[in-house]
Parts: sequence; structure tokens; C-alpha cells
Amino acid sequence: MKEVRLAYGRDGIVVRVPDDAVVVTATELPGLPDEAGAVLAALRAPVEGAALSELVGEAARTVARHGRGTRRRGAGAGGVPRVAVVFPDLTRPMPNRTVLPPLLAELDRLGVGPDHVELLCATGTHRAATPEEMVELVGDDIAGRYRIHQHRADASDDHVEVGRVDGTAVRIDRRYVDADVRILTGFVEPHFFAGFSGGPKGACPGLASLETILEAHSPSRIADPRATWLVTEGNPVHDFVRAAVALAPPTLSLDVAINQRRELTAVFAGPLPTGHAAACRFVEETSAQAVGARFDVVLSTNGGYPLDRNLYQAVKGMAAAERVVRAGGTIVMAAECTDGTPIGGAFARLLAEARAPDALGGVEGPSETDRWQAQVLGRVLHHAEVWLHAGGLTDEEVHAAFLRPVADVTDAVAEALDGAALDTRARLGVLPYGPLTVASAS
Repeated sequence: MKEVRLAYGRDGIVVRVPDDAVVVTATELPGLPDEAGAVLAALRAPVEGAALSELVGEAARTVARHGRGTRRRGAGAGGVPRVAVVFPDLTRPMPNRTVLPPLLAELDRLGVGPDHVELLCATGTHRAATPEEMVELVGDDIAGRYRIHQHRADASDDHVEVGRVDGTAVRIDRRYVDADVRILTGFVEPHFFAGFSGGPKGACPGLASLETILEAHSPSRIADPRATWLVTEGNPVHDFVRAAVALAPPTLSLDVAINQRRELTAVFAGPLPTGHAAACRFVEETSAQAVGARFDVVLSTNGGYPLDRNLYQAVKGMAAAERVVRAGGTIVMAAECTDGTPIGGAFARLLAEARAPDALGGVEGPSETDRWQAQVLGRVLHHAEVWLHAGGLTDEEVHAAFLRPVADVTDAVAEALDGAALDTRARLGVLPYGPLTVASAS
């Protein structure tokens, strides 16, 4: 037997697995020696297009020409542009406290201080952070000096229509649309139906209205086989997102890649889609791993805190395991779920209404909040059984999601392997970082 540390909550857990278990992780890269310097270097010499200083200067000249007569709400006076800086919410392991300080310092150096900058937390349909959680996200200094708006997809008056995609109105938070300079910041990781995170996702779904988000995540888009890991071109989810954000494009997109210690390994700045595409190529080279034949049992996680805050998010780790477990096999998941399902949310309601796992995966019926996650869960459960260790959930809550609760992960893996053994010894695959590694079976 050998010990493997799994990403679980803040501290991780150690499990014992057979010596022949195949442990699959992304290629681990060292953190950059000067993270702040790397952010500044990317802002000053982007992958393509003008440096941030040129973009801010052009915006300042435009504001000076229009003065207070501009129609753009909140435009700066005296030639100082209003800047919107978008950052990921509390469900993402984005190192905001590493990326935002040098970015905001560079804006300050360019004459755009806190009075002319608004930080927009791209929540999509997720809950807002508490004041304490916001300090943890961005740090005391930024939380105390800058205006921070947490997007609400259901606040209709907060959005403005910027155009239409596939006949659907695209409505984005007006604070972003009305800004003279729009900066998206993001963390690029493989995404189970959008291909990759980061880039345009900061604005849509991050800052989009509920109606726009529902179309981006419609049942038919989610069901398309091209809506999957590592695919952006021809992916109906990513194609919609990219087209929607192009209607109100960011002035600059700033994406980072990180290692397992949440240190920056690369920084990419530039216009969309160029800068984001470069980041995706970089991440794919390190995250995609071939494993040969499918496993009888896969032990997976959801990448630890903050990715495993709730069961809704943990579906990503199940989808990562689905790629490499055989049909009828077993997925053993470890996700802390400190926020519960979350109870009272749309995902919990959809689970309660389904009554059986087969009812989760259909494409018929209207698009509604969180249905996309229920749809993926239904697909996973059609393929394999899922056992879950989650300290934040009761056994009843786990059963309500059509999963089997387990108290001890080591014991659960041993039981699953015993149950899977046929003519030959059952094979076990381990994804210690869950969806942060994209394993592929032949």
C-alpha cells in the first residue's frame, strides 16, 4: 500500500491505495520567481496589441474630448477614465491577492487611482461573498481602498443589452459596459463543458444577466458532445460566450496559470481571444494526461478549497473521473462541501424534483438556473456509480443527490476494488486534484 494526499478542503487528506494504483496529476511547474513583476511585464508587453499604458492613454484622451457631456455613465472628469476591473468569485482558486495589487498599482502609476476604479466580482449565478470572505479574496488593503461590486444575475436594472447572439439578448452588467477601460482577470483551468475557464467567461457568464446565462448553459448546448474539456472552437457553450463578450469586448484580458500551490506559472495579457488562447495552449500542455485503458475505480476530488465548497461545484470532479472510468465502474469522490449542496439553492431543488438519477440528464424542457450541473450529474450517474466523502454534508443530503455516502475514503476504495474484481485484478486511477487534471483514456 502507498499513501496519496488528496486535495480536500483547505488541508487535504491522506488515503492509502494499492501500490499499483495509477496516480494522475498535471505536470507541476515551479512558481515564477517574481510574480508581481510577471504581471507587470505582461501588462507592458502583451501577447498581442497595445500595452495597458497605451490603452489607458487613449481612453483618457477620449474622455478629455467628451468631458462631462459623454453619454457613458460615470465617465471620468479631467481626462481620467473610469476603469472596471473584473475578478473571479469565491468559487475559483484565482490568486486575486497576487494579481490585483500589481495591476492596480500600474493603473495608479498611470494616473488612475482608487477613485476612478471599480472592482467587479464576477459571480455569475453564485452567491455573493460575505465581507470577511471578500477580504480573504482580495486582501485588506484593496477591500478598504476600492469600490467592489458583486454582480447579481437576477438584478435586471443592473444590466444593459449589448446585442444578440443566436437570437438571444446579451445583457451585461452596466458597470462593465459603461466603463472607459474594461479589464478582465482570470485563472485558466480546463472546464468540463466550456473547454477552459478564464478569458471571456469573466464577462459571460460572470457579469451576465440570468436570461443570458441560461442560454449560454441551455440543455441542448450542454448535451452537445463538443461541449467538453479543452475544446473552445466548435464548442456551443464557448462559442456563445465568445460571441456574447465580443459585443462588449474588454480593453484588455489578463489570464494566469497556476500550480498546485496556487503560485503563478505564467501570465498572459492581450485582447480577446488572442491572450486567452495563448493561456489555454499553455495550460493544455501541462494538464492533459493520457492513462491508457479505463479504470474499474477512479478516486477523484474537486481540487480542494475553494473549488470543493459545495456539491454543485463537486460535479466537476465527478465529470473528470467519468472520462477515465469504465462503464458501470465506481467513482469515489472526496469533496468537503462546507457550503452544503448548497441547501435552498436551485441545484438542491432540481435534485429533489428528479426523484431518480435518470431524470437529471434530459435535454427536454426549459433552461433554468443550475440545470446544467444537474444535467452533467445525470450523465455521470448513467455511466458509473458515485460514492462521496463530504464532511459538510449529511448522509441524507448525499443520498438525495443519488450518491452513496462514505465515511472513510481508504475503506471505500478497498470496497470498490473488491466489488469490481472480475477475472483480473481491478484497476484504480487516482486524480488527487480532480478537474485540474484532464485525464484521457484510449
